[in-house]
Formats: sequence, C-alpha cells, structure tokens
Amino acid sequence: MSASKHIQTILNGTIQSLKSVIPLTMDIKSPSLMVQPFEQKEMGVLIGIIGDIKGRIIVDSTSDCFSSIGATMFGMPLEGEMLESFTGELGNMIAGNLCTSVAGNGVEIDITPPTVIVGTTRLFGFQHAFKLPVEISGVGELTVILTIDE
Repeated sequence: MSASKHIQTILNGTIQSLKSVIPLTMDIKSPSLMVQPFEQKEMGVLIGIIGDIKGRIIVDSTSDCFSSIGATMFGMPLEGEMLESFTGELGNMIAGNLCTSVAGNGVEIDITPPTVIVGTTRLFGFQHAFKLPVEISGVGELTVILTIDE
C-alpha cells in the first residue's frame, strides 16, 4: 500500500476515532497541509506512531476545551493535574481507537505513550503534516495534527 493511501486511511481513521471517543456533536473540517513549525498556544498531547507509517498525532486545544470534554465524559470539571492527566488519556483513547480502526483497512500501526504539552511550544522536524480542525458544539475548537516522517 502506498504512503498516500496510508495517510488517507489514517486521516479517515482519526475522524472515526474522534467521533467514537468524544461524546459531543462536532463539525470536522477538511484536512489541509501545513508547514513547519507547528505552534501550540496552550495545551496539547503528542503521541508517536510507528509501524507501516511513522509520525505523530498531536491533539491541540485550550485547557477550557479539554476541561469541557472531561466534564462531559466524567460529569465533573477538571483542572490542574487532573486536567493534564485527562488530556493525556484523551489523546491515548483517540490514538488507540485509531490503531484499531486502521487495522481493519490493512494498516498496522502502534502508538507511544502520550506526552502532554502545556504552554506555548513550537515543533519542528517533520517531513509532512496535515491539520484537521474540529469544532465541538458548545465547547470550542480542537485541532488534530498528523505529522509524517519518511
């Protein structure tokens, strides 16, 4: 299977994963190519991808957005260390669900443990990157970045 086919499968799997993990109404916009660097403003989670394709998934948003998602999923607002832990676990759930989704389409990937990033950050060092903007009703914006290493 070609790299472009793998990328399309992973993008489609990411959309499916978001819909099954986050129990809120969302509008997932069309993916677009992006250039280096990726600039994170406030909070995110980075998970490495290894296997048929190598890269990273970054789920980027605000602490308010992650807190609102957590409140919906667990019935209580999250802040501080609990919010950071939840953010990592949310990324883990999305990426884990992605692995299962793409396996059904013949793409074998595995993921690394999540790394939560808090604060302003600039990420460099990737060959290609795709940006998948997501508008979550009543919560805010979340962006999934898929970086591909060759």
